[in-house]
Amino acid sequence: MELFRRGFVAQGAAIVSGAICNKPEAFSKPNIRKTVSRPLIISTWPFGEVANKKAMEVINSGGSSLDAVEKGINVTENDKENTSVGIGGLPNSEGVVQLDACIMHGPGHKAGSVMGIERIRNPISVARKIMEHTRHVQLVGKGAQEFALSQGFTKENILTEKSKRKWLEWKKNNQKKRPEGSIDNHDTIALLMLDEGGNLTGGCSTSGLAFKLPGRVGDSPIIGSGLYVDNEVGAAGATGVGENVLRHCCSFMIVEFMRQGLSPQDACIKAIKRAAKIDPLGMDLNIFFIAVDKKGRYGAAGTGKGFQYSVTTPKQSGILDSAALSDIDAGPVGGNEFHN
Repeated sequence: MELFRRGFVAQGAAIVSGAICNKPEAFSKPNIRKTVSRPLIISTWPFGEVANKKAMEVINSGGSSLDAVEKGINVTENDKENTSVGIGGLPNSEGVVQLDACIMHGPGHKAGSVMGIERIRNPISVARKIMEHTRHVQLVGKGAQEFALSQGFTKENILTEKSKRKWLEWKKNNQKKRPEGSIDNHDTIALLMLDEGGNLTGGCSTSGLAFKLPGRVGDSPIIGSGLYVDNEVGAAGATGVGENVLRHCCSFMIVEFMRQGLSPQDACIKAIKRAAKIDPLGMDLNIFFIAVDKKGRYGAAGTGKGFQYSVTTPKQSGILDSAALSDIDAGPVGGNEFHN
């Protein structure tokens, strides 16, 4: 099954862009490289590269890895042209934008999550506040909004004219149908960081399935599904159809496969194969993953072609093709990586 997403064209080879310094790191075949320079930042989709670079700026300015992950994801949340994350995200079937996010910090195995929050543009920042200032992990809906307001966040209209037009068009074409959502837009920003001290932090943010039923929550804010971080092993993040990630706890599974010794890319592949084997949808699950381990190895894989992810180190930043399960039996695919 081909990946449904906003107009990104799959490339036959890795795209290298925005070198951070004059000594670029080189590409090599998957799983046979040296450890990359730290900090290492990886994220879903080409649009994640801008978030990566912001995260690197925060680290270079003396910020913590938590600061870097939060501020990096904020860039995507604040991008009005991105209709699947933050302000500008496509609304639910009633025309209301409901946002989801979570953050996880390896040291202390800490986590925070917010689900179905309305009129707050930066849910990843709210998730961090939940993690740091409450005894809870998750807050949802009105309670999440009230907590955000108590922490100094402000209400605003996050339904842009662009997203409103898309919703009105969808509503016109679906008046007689039960609102089931749309697979035309369900991208997510998941961002993982291995810092200079070898600690892992990750975050995930989305507006969820376009035109979803009100109250629908996918995998993105669920610890173990859309994101999982284990500071002794590695971290993984997801994008794609959230229901299919949720039912298999995929990010947790990927980290456990890395614990068993698999490389990040191989762990992503094995998790997808395991899910596809027992799921009636098989390889039509439309799920995609990124992962990084404690050693600094990283990789990505998905059920179909077209998924790209962004990698940023102190020496270079680029956009890479992931492994595609439809190609696995045909020989080496995707997973291009930097090395020193």
